Amino acid sequence: MAEIKADQVKKLREKSGAGMMECKKALTEAGGDIKKAELILRERGLAAASKKAGRSANQGIIDSYIHPGSKIGVLLEVNCETDFVARNEQFKELVHNIALHIAAAAPVYISSDDVLSAVIEAEKNIYKKQALNEGKPEAVVEKIAEGRLKKFYEENCLLNQLYVKDNDITISDLVKQSIAKIGENIVIRRFCRFVLGEDVK
Repeated sequence: MAEIKADQVKKLREKSGAGMMECKKALTEAGGDIKKAELILRERGLAAASKKAGRSANQGIIDSYIHPGSKIGVLLEVNCETDFVARNEQFKELVHNIALHIAAAAPVYISSDDVLSAVIEAEKNIYKKQALNEGKPEAVVEKIAEGRLKKFYEENCLLNQLYVKDNDITISDLVKQSIAKIGENIVIRRFCRFVLGEDVK
């Protein structure tokens, strides 16, 4: 069995944000391979994150971001479980990065659950008509509409959007990774995106 050195544990801890003991266990399991150990920690962390998802989150912060030029602004509330985590720099950075993302990507909803059923039906009808107009066979029209609805969620729902700073993950993945690192449930509660001169609905 490979001997795990203190500097390996330190390096993995800096990369992953996990505790010393967790890092040592993962390195032992991975035979001293840092990349493998990182993967083990991520898998464990994401499993732990899904367990934490049901826990109550009523602490947190409200963050604001004004884009240079003062034409776009965002107000965002993100909740966690304790005041201690709300003051944590990692949590604050996550919230601010989500605010930056909202300014850039202009989501309309937080998740697909927030989209009204009437909006979903209207979108699906449009996609079905488009597919028929494109000469697609009726047998596949429903499937095409479902695929385009998925794209609608990816474009309009914050949690489904690809993170602007890393297109390999969605905002949902970013939140789950942070839950795994920080060790508390994290919930994006609400946001408002302001554009100068935009009509108020």
